Amino acid sequence: MREIRFYRTQFGHSPVEEFLDSLPGKTAQKILWVLQLLEELETVPATYLKKLEGADHLWEVRIQVRGNSFRLLGFFAGKNIFILNHAFLKKSRKIPIKHIKLAESRRNDYLGLNRG
Repeated sequence: MREIRFYRTQFGHSPVEEFLDSLPGKTAQKILWVLQLLEELETVPATYLKKLEGADHLWEVRIQVRGNSFRLLGFFAGKNIFILNHAFLKKSRKIPIKHIKLAESRRNDYLGLNRG
């Protein structure tokens, strides 16, 4: 069983929780259902969780709701802890590099790699 945690900035903000709070109820419910699968299933289908191409340590949680593609980016901190650190509505085939860079930066921040 995995544990999902939300990245928090130094000021206590959680970008993913704030994104989820901004969504309509049914959309947020579907995303939470997928996160529950991530927590409970030993092997999560690639439909819902996939290693992000071009990023060494990032994974994407993939959610389809009414023709919209939502992505939650995160990483594993240990074997069974998954940190969600970025979320957005995907509007193109490929994930824009700005989203990948932001998720990588937040991962480095979480792991203390941005500090000198």
